[in-house]
Amino acid sequence: MNVLITGSNGQLGAALRQVLPQSLEATLFFVDHSELDITNSELVGRFIANNDISHIVNCAAYTNVDRAEEDKAACTAVNSEGVKSLALAADNYGAKIIHISTDYVFDGHNFKPYTESDKVNPSSHYGATKRAGETALLALAPESVIIRTSWLYSPDRENNFVSKILRNARKGEKLKVVDDQIGSPTNAYDLARAIAKILATPQWFPGVYHYCNSGVCSRYDFAKAITYLAGLENAEIQPISTDTNFSNFSAVVRPHFSVLDTSKIRLTYGVETPHWFDSLRLCVKGM
Repeated sequence: MNVLITGSNGQLGAALRQVLPQSLEATLFFVDHSELDITNSELVGRFIANNDISHIVNCAAYTNVDRAEEDKAACTAVNSEGVKSLALAADNYGAKIIHISTDYVFDGHNFKPYTESDKVNPSSHYGATKRAGETALLALAPESVIIRTSWLYSPDRENNFVSKILRNARKGEKLKVVDDQIGSPTNAYDLARAIAKILATPQWFPGVYHYCNSGVCSRYDFAKAITYLAGLENAEIQPISTDTNFSNFSAVVRPHFSVLDTSKIRLTYGVETPHWFDSLRLCVKGM
């Protein structure tokens, strides 16, 4: 098994660098944008052919949700056209793809956890491009596995929600965090272990899946848990609504409810979804 992992310098890519060598008998090719531009279909095809790639884990993505509204061309290139390049190459050379997508394909108006069959309705350019990537895969490489995840974080990056809360709390800053956005935080290492298990499973079951840690919280609850686990019980955190969050004004309409139902991936591939608080504890311990 020869596995190509794109976007290897991101949160999930860094986690896969640690998890896959310990979990999988395979030759692993970790690449970032400078090593393989996935928007260049000719380069992608050549790389897959030259290295006899059997599986692709696509972690490459344009993830700056706010900037995507202004830099639409760049966001579309990576999240939509880049995925199309991978899909065409996979179809040509018989490789299987695990592609990482997002809860932002939903509008957040639901009142119960989203299942894979629920109607998608992205309300941002980022969400729309991620959905376009899904659509391209389903059409061009129908044997793909698409994994939608939410509120991804890890100890390996400085600009995720956990690291920002810790950094500002340790400076003694007063934090304002929205309490009307509800979801399930996901530790990148848990998702990496799920991906490793899928790759190692003898039988491949293509389709769309949801993966996040179990349990539900608001962004405010999440921030309170982060500071508590870091021993910063005196951190001052003020709950605010999204509509009054003027200090972090954003033109992006973020999903108010983005809890994902993970029963399909758990039943199909036997992966574990630890509770978000337990996984957060392990993450903060290393930060």
